[in-house]
Amino acid sequence: MSGPALRVLAGLAVAGAAHASVNARLLRRPPADPPEVTRPVTVVVPVRDEEAQVGGCLAAVLASRGVPLLQVVVVDDGSTDGTADVVRSVADPRVRLVTAPPPPAGWLGKPHACWVGAQTMTEDGVLLFVDADVRLTPDAVAAAVWLLDAHGLDLVSPWPRPVAGTLAERLVQPLSPWLWMTTLPLRAAERSPRPSLTAANGQFLALTRRGYLRARGHAAVRDEVVEDVALARAVKRAGGRAVPAAGAALAECRMYDGWAAMREGYGKSLWASVGGSPAAGLAAAAVLTAVGVLPALAALRGSRAGLAGYLAGVAGRAVSAAATGGRVWPDALAHPVSLLALDVLLAGSVAGHRRGTLTWRGRPVGG
Repeated sequence: MSGPALRVLAGLAVAGAAHASVNARLLRRPPADPPEVTRPVTVVVPVRDEEAQVGGCLAAVLASRGVPLLQVVVVDDGSTDGTADVVRSVADPRVRLVTAPPPPAGWLGKPHACWVGAQTMTEDGVLLFVDADVRLTPDAVAAAVWLLDAHGLDLVSPWPRPVAGTLAERLVQPLSPWLWMTTLPLRAAERSPRPSLTAANGQFLALTRRGYLRARGHAAVRDEVVEDVALARAVKRAGGRAVPAAGAALAECRMYDGWAAMREGYGKSLWASVGGSPAAGLAAAAVLTAVGVLPALAALRGSRAGLAGYLAGVAGRAVSAAATGGRVWPDALAHPVSLLALDVLLAGSVAGHRRGTLTWRGRPVGG
């Protein structure tokens, strides 16, 4: 690679790290002691074969403080294990089990389950969507409501702390918050009506019921594989405000257990995350690899510009991990390897989409 090209890539890495540092200061953060919530809150937990997870999730939600008008709606989306039995065993009148009918034509399973759960709330208040593998802290619900109210938001996505138990998870799981912290101008995104300027994580979402219904809720994203980001964009199209926020103090999530689970999980969605076309996927992978990997390779050959680019990538990764509750060291040092692992997952996802072989929990996805 020529010297000028390498300096450009290193400059882009430095700019990305600087932008992540700015975003780390601007990131909306919850209060340590949120006030009591005076209006109704419905927590919707969509589940499909979550026997091992749903009990822990419900125990954490039911331990919420400062939410006297709390209702928890668990929507069973065709589970074939003991998920429903676990929910029924929870002796708390605030918990309601709803069995979702099969998704209608044109609907994917999770958006339909979320939509079914949202319909149970008839009063004006706040809707929260929480995945079964998420563990909330006692102040998480009240803090999420505070974030909505304090900043005039219609949707807030407090990003859970990513829990990684294996080397593969430690390489890949921190990349999602790193990507939006590096590329998304948070304050501009918060103010801008442009739907493309947003990020969201469906593991833990909070919305005002009015904003949700104005955007037509999950009905507006019924066929979206990446329904969380699509929902945030729908809220913005309807004139609302949507933004990610610091959530490491509010929730944690171990999304996948090992490489095989990540390959299946990311396989179903990465192709859609890059626009749904092989060309878009290859272009996104090429840019990330060029900026994050090529300078590191040049550094191994003694290039000072390459070393600067590599160190900038490490710095950006460290900043985003610290801001979102991820493990900083020594994981950030392996940032180029992380991007190569993501390339492998993306290639598998795009190939599976083209072949029409992608499935999730026994259902075809985006064939």
